[in-house]
Amino acid sequence: MAPRSTDPTVRPSAGPPDRPPGGGKPRRVAASPAARTAGLAGALLLLLALAVLSLAFGARSLTAAEAWRGLVDSGSPAYQVVHQMRLPRTLLGLLIGTALGLAGCVMQSLTRNPLADPGLLGINAGASAAVVTAITALGVTSFTGYVWFALAGAAAVSVLVYAVGGGRGATPARLALAGAALNAALFSYVSAAMILDTVSLDRMRFWTVGSLASAQLGTVAKVAPFIAAGAVVALLLARPLNALALGDDQARALGARPARVRAAAITAVTLLCGAATAAAGPIVFVGLMVPHLVRALTGPDLRWMLPYCAVLAPVLLLGADVLGRLLGRPGELQVGIVTAVVGGPVFLWVLRRRKVAAA
Repeated sequence: MAPRSTDPTVRPSAGPPDRPPGGGKPRRVAASPAARTAGLAGALLLLLALAVLSLAFGARSLTAAEAWRGLVDSGSPAYQVVHQMRLPRTLLGLLIGTALGLAGCVMQSLTRNPLADPGLLGINAGASAAVVTAITALGVTSFTGYVWFALAGAAAVSVLVYAVGGGRGATPARLALAGAALNAALFSYVSAAMILDTVSLDRMRFWTVGSLASAQLGTVAKVAPFIAAGAVVALLLARPLNALALGDDQARALGARPARVRAAAITAVTLLCGAATAAAGPIVFVGLMVPHLVRALTGPDLRWMLPYCAVLAPVLLLGADVLGRLLGRPGELQVGIVTAVVGGPVFLWVLRRRKVAAA
């Protein structure tokens, strides 16, 4: 054994500072605010790159220079392609990605359930069922009509899942089971409505799988206020939801009002999911995958998680949309199909991690 040093300036080694007492895995040191800011800036640059790719790729690919001329020069041969098809699609993808990312993050925090997602808990299905009812029973054919039904359906299912799952005493497992049951029932209703009403089938078939293909600038202008309002409410909830994560009593001691925080969170999720579903149909797994990725980068602090989700979720959605256009040439795969194919393995990975952590 090596002799112990008698030099008072030399301290005996206590092992790595980030290793907990008694061994085990080292603790992950949280990134500094400067590193988080740099990461958010990098995510914004990645989002800009995906937006350029979304403008450039399709049935007819454009170079970056052609896409830029098509964007700013009305005399360019690509002007009609960019302005009538790809620009509305890109803008709608940005809005819907932001909506789904923020909604998933708020839901996971509110329910304390890492498996919470607007698709998995049936909120998208509630909006879809309401819109399908409007199409088949009332003959509604415009986004202006869709959006109010979608908001009502999303709100009703949000409250119903929370109530069936146990209300304030809800556990993650009960919420997941309640959401899965309602999701299955509502999508069965949607499928039955599509089969029985063949006249409406053509209007619903692409919408029900989640698609950006029919995006128009008018739709973007109409959906933007709802998503903007929901995003503002979600971002303002960062501190109250952080406090609520400590428990109701501790949240009250910190100045938060749990009942109001929950009501505001449900309002934000309703606005975000209802508007997104009305515009593009139910798109699943985005709200599940992105918060898990962000949490690994930023830690659980919602003051950082929510802005990161607002940026990285549209990165995922636009990336899936571009991939669907490339893989499906000369046609395309709808973005809802691509996110489902990618999200399935991610969902299984999350379940596997939780199972290992609980063992």
